[in-house]
Amino acid sequence: MKPRTKAGKGPSQRQLRVGELIRHELSALFMRGDVMDPVVEKSGVTVLEVSATPDLRTATAYIRPFQPSGDGDALVQALMRHRKFIRGELAPRLQLKFMPEIRFRVDSSIDYASSIDALLADPKVKADLGPERDD
Repeated sequence: MKPRTKAGKGPSQRQLRVGELIRHELSALFMRGDVMDPVVEKSGVTVLEVSATPDLRTATAYIRPFQPSGDGDALVQALMRHRKFIRGELAPRLQLKFMPEIRFRVDSSIDYASSIDALLADPKVKADLGPERDD
């Protein structure tokens, strides 16, 4: 899933670089267990992507619970409660002129890909696609 700007262009190199820096530091923060919340500690956090707005004032972190049984919405709510703490922990490590506001969203791209795989595995769809070939 490639983030897009309002103009329809892809993100700039600077946006990509800042997003990747934030993703890396967020992952390290969660790995160390610095965020003291029972929901975060129970389910764990996987940071899949961070996209920054063109003005670099806001960054959206796409996350998933590390445990398959974890509740993504509860995890997002827990992280949103601690976002000021998280931002304060990230700011000195990133050394950016302005530290972006962090938003958290559940990444649904894996679920979407799984649903597409399930559709393609359906016998009716396989029949419509035609015989398999070994090229």
